Amino acid sequence: MPYDVLSDLRAAGHCRQIYRNLPVARLVEMSLARGENSQLTDSGALRVSTGRYTGRSPNDKFVVDHSQYHDEIWWSNNQSVAPAVFDGLYNKVLAYLAGRDLFVFDGFAGADRRYSLPVRIINEFAWQNIFVHQLFIRPEDTGWQPPEQPQFTVLCAPGFQADPAVDGTKSEAFIILDFLRRLVLIGGSHYAGEMKKSIFTVCNYLLPRQGVLPMHCSANKNARNETSLFFGLSGTGKTTLSADPNLFLIGDDEHGWTDRGIFNIEGGCYAKCIRLSRENEPQIWNALRFGAILENVVIDPHSRSLNFDSEEIPENTRAGYPVTYIDNCVYPGTGGQPRTIIFLTADAFGVLPPIARLTPEQAMYYFMSGYTSKLAGTERGVTEPQATFSACFGQPFLPLPPVVYAKMLEDRIRQHNVRVFLLNTGWQGGAYGAGRRISIKYSRAMVNAAVNGWLDTVAYRTHSVFNLEIPLTCPGIPDDVLYPSRSWPNRDEYYQTAKKLAVMFTDNFRKRFADSAGHLFAAGPQP
Repeated sequence: MPYDVLSDLRAAGHCRQIYRNLPVARLVEMSLARGENSQLTDSGALRVSTGRYTGRSPNDKFVVDHSQYHDEIWWSNNQSVAPAVFDGLYNKVLAYLAGRDLFVFDGFAGADRRYSLPVRIINEFAWQNIFVHQLFIRPEDTGWQPPEQPQFTVLCAPGFQADPAVDGTKSEAFIILDFLRRLVLIGGSHYAGEMKKSIFTVCNYLLPRQGVLPMHCSANKNARNETSLFFGLSGTGKTTLSADPNLFLIGDDEHGWTDRGIFNIEGGCYAKCIRLSRENEPQIWNALRFGAILENVVIDPHSRSLNFDSEEIPENTRAGYPVTYIDNCVYPGTGGQPRTIIFLTADAFGVLPPIARLTPEQAMYYFMSGYTSKLAGTERGVTEPQATFSACFGQPFLPLPPVVYAKMLEDRIRQHNVRVFLLNTGWQGGAYGAGRRISIKYSRAMVNAAVNGWLDTVAYRTHSVFNLEIPLTCPGIPDDVLYPSRSWPNRDEYYQTAKKLAVMFTDNFRKRFADSAGHLFAAGPQP
């Protein structure tokens, strides 16, 4: 049974005031009045600082190990913690919050009413309550009755710091998920993304039990009402490429796939802001208005103007805003059976082709591999891109083994005859530091060609190392962009680097999936 956290808070001590489901304008006023290190910007958005934690802290995330679900969890990917450790921290957080104002949001995760999860988020800070109000699905927007009792609760107390020697954590920060008691406990970190990703992890546990595939992807529709999915880790372009003026945005980060089609798990967007420009990302630029939350963006103390190019604060500057701030959005976000899937990767080696068509077997191989470059600022300690393999393009959020999700995806691709592409939004002409980032203009042109079927009839040739089919032509894309070897000053160096990355692919797949998906080796690179 879910914990009744509000009752526990009242029993632990007198809370000064519990504010439930306040409108955003009131929360903005309270954040400013309470001195929450927030400032109103010249665009109307609220700028906040998250202090030391400017990204997720995966080393501080735990799952409570209960016998009722122990055998289900992918423990090599999830850190376990004993129920007693959770109980101790929970009681300390309750005591810490006694005598403080609290802010409560009641809403939903999941735009398909059949699978929507009633959630309650309890916050120490008004600005974090604005964030969850904008990122989850709001009853007042949908006409759904607000939940009397949530099926999952997040209790977020950033000001409480754990003592690792006493509390069984690894640092002062902790994110602990208890699937039995249906509660997420967060402390020590002010980074708002921990709340949204915790609920996504919850959905990755609950939805497969209902026959729904949870996906770390963005989604949109074209003018013919055809749905497309964009899988990828943070920084690969999910938000940017799905928010296209020529397409209709369903959601930018998390979705479920049912027998009827897809639905957005969230009601808002969480976009990276570093080097944001009106020219390249006009829809995101226009969304940064009153009601939006800006994390760690540099602000002029006098004019309150924003500097998106400044690297004074680590690169993971973020904006949280309702999906309805995107003009051509679909809200609540639902779509039909996908016609196109695009796997996004930011290749720091500069050797993967900008776009390639995948067979169903290759789709499974690259989905389970989840290759990209971890970009600066997404996690603490990451200051420059690093090659990484993240299963299902979302390994940090997977409580179950990757093969569970991969098999569900394979079944849907085959059943609905979905076209699948691999799109590299990383580097060309050389590796990171020597080459250049593929332009958003070219990436958008390749996306449009893929989702509108323009690449269905062109000729392809196979890459000798990666075993990928590369289109001979693509509207608006020069040949030297389509074929990465042509953009390198030294072609021999290109193929040496390509083989180096191919070996990394095969070593990773052999080490992690030889037993569960060994039949897919032939679909991968051939170093």
